[in-house]
Amino acid sequence: MKPPPVFLPRALPAALAPISGLCQAATDAPAIPDPLAGLGQMLFGLALVFGILAASVWLLKRFSSPIRGNGLLRILGVTAVGTREKVVLLEVGEKILMLGVTPNNVRALHVFERGELPLAPAAPPVESGTVSTLATSFANRLAQALKGRRNAG
Repeated sequence: MKPPPVFLPRALPAALAPISGLCQAATDAPAIPDPLAGLGQMLFGLALVFGILAASVWLLKRFSSPIRGNGLLRILGVTAVGTREKVVLLEVGEKILMLGVTPNNVRALHVFERGELPLAPAAPPVESGTVSTLATSFANRLAQALKGRRNAG
């Protein structure tokens, strides 16, 4: 009797075909995405957004007009009396206010009428050994205002 024919060489590729198809599909599948692949695009988008934001703020500051009153307030002068303290002369209508300005508050030091305080565009030069009359009168008025304030308070 003759042994049955062996179809192993022909049967083996047919049996392994589904497995080889899986192997082929696995190699055609996309690789695991690289986390750094989109980093450049993300950083460019972030820089673009920040650039637009900075340009918008600059344009807003550049072209927005400050809130202006009707011309009733005018700063006549500012003098620093300390590292963070100032004395400000402010014209309000017919009155001139002397304000003490600190980081914590603003206080009215004295109120002058318009004609009461001699205003000069610039202080005359002080000669050595003398004090100008404007500075002397201002010092006297400031001393009187502070003296009156202490007596009242």
